[in-house]
Amino acid sequence: MRPTLRYVSFAALACLAGLALVHVGRAASPARAQVSTLDAPAIPRSRAEIAYSFAPVVKKAQPAVVNVFASRVERMPANPFLDDPIFRRFFGEGGGGMPGRPNTAQSLGSGVIVDPAGLVVTNNHVIEGMTDVKIALADKREIPAKILLRDPRTDLAVLKLTEGSGFPTMELGDSDALEVGDLTLAIGNPFGVGQTVTQGIVSALARTHVGISDYGFFIQTDAAINPGNSGGPLVDMNARVVGINSAIFSKSGGSVGIGFAIPVNMVKSVLAAAKGGGKTVKRPWLGATLQTISQEIAEGLGLERPTGALLADIDPKGPAADAGLKRGDVIVSVDGQTADDPESVGFRLGTKPLGGQATLGVLRGGKKIVAQMRLTPAPETPPRDAIKLKGQSPFAGATVVNISPAVVEEMSVQGTANGVVVSEIEDGSFAQQLNLQRGDVVLAVNDQKIESTRDLDKVASSRAYYWKITMARGGQVFTTVVGG
Repeated sequence: MRPTLRYVSFAALACLAGLALVHVGRAASPARAQVSTLDAPAIPRSRAEIAYSFAPVVKKAQPAVVNVFASRVERMPANPFLDDPIFRRFFGEGGGGMPGRPNTAQSLGSGVIVDPAGLVVTNNHVIEGMTDVKIALADKREIPAKILLRDPRTDLAVLKLTEGSGFPTMELGDSDALEVGDLTLAIGNPFGVGQTVTQGIVSALARTHVGISDYGFFIQTDAAINPGNSGGPLVDMNARVVGINSAIFSKSGGSVGIGFAIPVNMVKSVLAAAKGGGKTVKRPWLGATLQTISQEIAEGLGLERPTGALLADIDPKGPAADAGLKRGDVIVSVDGQTADDPESVGFRLGTKPLGGQATLGVLRGGKKIVAQMRLTPAPETPPRDAIKLKGQSPFAGATVVNISPAVVEEMSVQGTANGVVVSEIEDGSFAQQLNLQRGDVVLAVNDQKIESTRDLDKVASSRAYYWKITMARGGQVFTTVVGG
C-alpha cells in the first residue's frame, strides 16, 4: 500500500474514556560496546539525576488543551439532478443520504485555548461544514462554542467559548526560532481515548509540497500523532505553542513517526484577524505567479542550485511589478529569511501584517538585487456582487461572486480569470446535493458565457429542459449535461 497523507481528526464522534496517557522518554539501557574512560558519560549520583521528566511542562500546558466536538444535522431533499449518471461521475452521490430523512454528520478533534476570553485554535477540517461545536475542557466541563473564523487556505479555524471566562491558556511561541532536534510534545485526543501526551523532536523544518493546505510550509515531528490529534498543539520545552498538529504520513492510518504541524507564526495572523472581527484573513498580495525551479531551469538561468521561486508571470498593476520585479526574476529570500520555493515565499508573505514593506532578495541575470515591496491586499476589482441563486436549477442554494484578484487569493482559484466563483453552499440545497464546492468556477451554462453573477442569476432563473454546464475545479475544465 502506498503511504498517504492523512488528516488527524477522528471522523466519528466517540465517547470520552477519561483516560490520559503520557508517553515519556526513558533512559536507554547501557550499550554493551566497550568505551574508553574518557568517552564514558558521568555516572548519575542521585535519584533526581536519573528521573528526568516532562511532567512540569505537561502540567503547565495540558489545562489549555481541549477536545473539539462538531456536528451538523441535515435533511436530504428529493433531488431530480442526482439521477443523472454523467453528473454523478463528476460530482459523486452528494452525501449519500436518503431524501427527506435527517442525517447527522459528526467529527472529533483537538484544540488549544490561546486567550483567557475563551478563544480556541483548531484545524479547519475538524469543523468544516459543521454548524454545532462543543468544547470539552481538561477539567471535564463541556461548553458550547461559536465559529469566529474559518481559514481553509491554512486549514485553521478560531472558535469562541460562549460561557465562562478566565480560561487557562497556552502562550504562543516563535516557530522561526525552532531548530531541528529541539524537543517537542504533542497533546491531543487520539482515537477519542482521552487527552494524551507524546514526546519527540523537530525532525525537519519548512516542509513543502505536503499538499495539506495552500501554505505548504510545515514543521515535521516524530512525536506520535494519530487521528483525533488534529488541531492540538505542538509544544516546546517552555510549554509554548509552536505549531498546530494537522496531518500524518502513514501507510496504515496510524503514526509512523512522520507528523506535520502548522507553524505558530501563521496561527498568529489568523488569530489577529479573528480578534479584529474579520470573517476572512487578508494577506499581502504578491501579484505574480511563481514557479518551482527544477535542475534544468536552474542550469538555464545560470544558478548554482535549483532553489528559489521563479516569477513566471506578473500582474502589471500588482505590488511585485511596482517593486520593479520582472518575469524571469528569482526570489530567494523575504526579509532576510531564505525562500527555497514558491511555498516558502507564500508562507513568509502570509505571516506579514498588511502595511509597510517587505525586503525581497532577488537573483536577476546572475546578480543579486534587493527589492522593497508594499504589503497590500489583493484588490476586489470588479466588486463581488454576491448573489444567492434560487429556483429549480442545479445551482439553487449556491452563492456566487464575481472573480477578482482578491477572490482568486481567498478561494485559491486556479487556471482561469473568467466566470463566477461559488463562495457558499446552503445546507440541504440542490447545489449541495450535486456536490458543488466552494471555489468552483462556472464558465458557461447552456452555451451562454457567464461573465458576472448577474449573468448566471438570469440563466439559472429561467426554465430549461436540460442544463449544459461548463465549470472549472482545481484548474481542470469540464462540461456536463443535467436533465431539467
